[in-house]
Amino acid sequence: MSTAVDAPVLIITGSRVGIGAHLARHYLDKGWIVAGCSRGGGLIEHERYEHTQLDVGDEAAVTSMVRDVTRRYGRMDALLNNAGIASMNAALLTPGRTLENIFRTNCFGSFFFAREAAKVMLRRQYGRIVFFTTVARPLRLEGESAYAASKAALESLTQVLSRELAPNGITVNALGPTPVDTDLIRGVPQGSIDRLLERQAIRRLGEFRDVANVTDFYLSPESDFITGQILYLGGVES
Repeated sequence: MSTAVDAPVLIITGSRVGIGAHLARHYLDKGWIVAGCSRGGGLIEHERYEHTQLDVGDEAAVTSMVRDVTRRYGRMDALLNNAGIASMNAALLTPGRTLENIFRTNCFGSFFFAREAAKVMLRRQYGRIVFFTTVARPLRLEGESAYAASKAALESLTQVLSRELAPNGITVNALGPTPVDTDLIRGVPQGSIDRLLERQAIRRLGEFRDVANVTDFYLSPESDFITGQILYLGGVES
């Protein structure tokens, strides 16, 4: 049985650590109800936060989570598709299993969540969906072929889905952070990070506040005329 709530309801994938955890706390501070998920258990303790342990590439688990959140709160205002994995390796040395895992998490998981969240958003003719891409795509970073390809698929999904959902008051946009000091990049050699930063107009690592600044803009009710956009941080051009 659903309980009607006045606070906006947000799902954030990959909310255990890193950018996802920061964004969860950021929107909790703003008064949102936040439902997070990750492969591991939740680390955030807050009266307006709930956590589901799942693999985002598991279609049935994703569908179940979105339905549970909807039953509990009676609405779905926004989705931040943050969950993602990467593997830095030359294409000729990348096994098929690695490619499958990356696409299953980055592309399939984001698709499943967007599809199920949009079904709920249609009821109120309102919603905000944000995909997370990467500057590795426009910079065509060597050693990131599988990762960049999965994010290129998300960018295409962003633009097509934005047109499908525009008549229903649902916007769909994407954000491409530069490297932020999270677990995702801590295994990357410093030389590789330095070479990436040299290709940015603003040569520094991204910060959590940079990401939240863009998601705040995308999620704002006043951003109802902004859809199908892909914004890269750090002055990186597509």
